[in-house]
Amino acid sequence: MPEINEKAPAFTLPDKDGKMVSLSDFAGKKVVVYFYPKDNTSGCTRQACAFASAYNEFSALGVPVIGISKDSSASHAKFAGKYSLPFILLSDPELQAITAYGVWQEKKMCGKVGMGVVRTTFIIDENGNIEKIMNKVKPDANAAEVLEYLRAGK
Repeated sequence: MPEINEKAPAFTLPDKDGKMVSLSDFAGKKVVVYFYPKDNTSGCTRQACAFASAYNEFSALGVPVIGISKDSSASHAKFAGKYSLPFILLSDPELQAITAYGVWQEKKMCGKVGMGVVRTTFIIDENGNIEKIMNKVKPDANAAEVLEYLRAGK
């Protein structure tokens, strides 16, 4: 996993419409990049809806929000449509960004051990460096915690 003050790993991934989006597209802006396990699961839906509810506040601060999972662009399109998600969702089925950010880890679910995405949020500064890392975040509280952090820094 990259460290605070290190250059954020670059990525270029397709969004829900298949349009390629790169981290470098946001140079000069602070950006929130959050990794989540799977579209349409209870925790991931609550987390996405919390970011959607706070979207106007993120916009007012000039901070884009990007959600990344290994789901397909088609899955993201359905997920975004079903819950009116206004922010960017990127598809990473090859685990390019997921592994670069160190969020593909061993997890325990229902007594079984397997690999999966550990819910993690990164705040990347205007120079493309990692400013803050929030590990194993709670789906319901993550968006509010990020906003609180961003407001404190303004």
